[in-house]
Amino acid sequence: MMNESLTGIPPLDLTAMDAARHRQALLTKPAGALGRLEALSIQLAGMRGDPMPQIARPIVVVAAADHGVAAEGVSAYPQEITAQMVGNFLRGGAAINVLAQLAGAEVMVVDAGVAADLAPHSQLHVRKIAPGTANLRHGPAMPITHAVRSVSLGQATAASLAAQGYDLIALGEMGIANTTAAALLTAAITGAGAEATTGRGTGLNDAQLAHKRQVVMEALQRHDAYALRGMPLLAAVGGYEIAFLAGCALGAASWRVPVLLDGYISTAAALVAAKLDPAVREYFIASHRSGEPGHNLALQWLALEPLLDLGLRLGEGSGAALAIPIVRAAAATLRLMATFDDLS
Repeated sequence: MMNESLTGIPPLDLTAMDAARHRQALLTKPAGALGRLEALSIQLAGMRGDPMPQIARPIVVVAAADHGVAAEGVSAYPQEITAQMVGNFLRGGAAINVLAQLAGAEVMVVDAGVAADLAPHSQLHVRKIAPGTANLRHGPAMPITHAVRSVSLGQATAASLAAQGYDLIALGEMGIANTTAAALLTAAITGAGAEATTGRGTGLNDAQLAHKRQVVMEALQRHDAYALRGMPLLAAVGGYEIAFLAGCALGAASWRVPVLLDGYISTAAALVAAKLDPAVREYFIASHRSGEPGHNLALQWLALEPLLDLGLRLGEGSGAALAIPIVRAAAATLRLMATFDDLS
């Protein structure tokens, strides 16, 4: 079933890109004067299959889930914070709510595996398979069937959003200890070591950071993670929100919807998606460079240059929300600026 669902990602539309490139050369400005906005507009044309694309309905999908490895003391905050932050998202009090509103984007809050029974809410989308992962230091994070199901749920969610007319999907997340899972996935996929991919996360001190790196190193060895790929790797050391977001990326790309990555966790999900189907890579836009050291390694592996570098390490989709106006500007300047022919 997964193979059938992953064959539908189309390549970039080269005809639309050529037309966009030609229009860029005619706009009322010196060639290259809009810098990276010009290349981004051409990329958007290829993604959307439209020589004059527009981004009219962006949405930030914030997937939340818990991680059993939190029991190892790899986070400065207790696991209960995940459920509390979901409530904050639903009340509109989190950074992502403020930044998405400023960017003209909606926020979709998803329970992808929170270790609590959350109260029903009209704006909460439940896609939970299990109440968080198992402790990956001692065994697999989840059964492989759960990994497949969570990815499939993400695909279906993105496909539904695309069918509703959303034309940019930004990936956000929340999950105490999820930087540990991201560090493991990034190490295994890029080939880097635990020290290079494991950072301070929520603000660990030196001793806590050394312990976290030890946990990551042990887990890499226990699971023989460097030898794993695709679903087996995701099941061994991933997280439910990461699996769901990987599926969102694949589903969005299959509908020609650009995928705007946030920080370390969503980029780890992008790594997973790219291993499941390399065609998805053409639909990624990197919003920013996180303060987490492993994030830069993941961006390099994906050959992505972020739009912003602000030292952010919050997650939630906050960096993606800040970049949404830039993506919209790239499309708008290509579509709405006059050409020199219009002046004659």
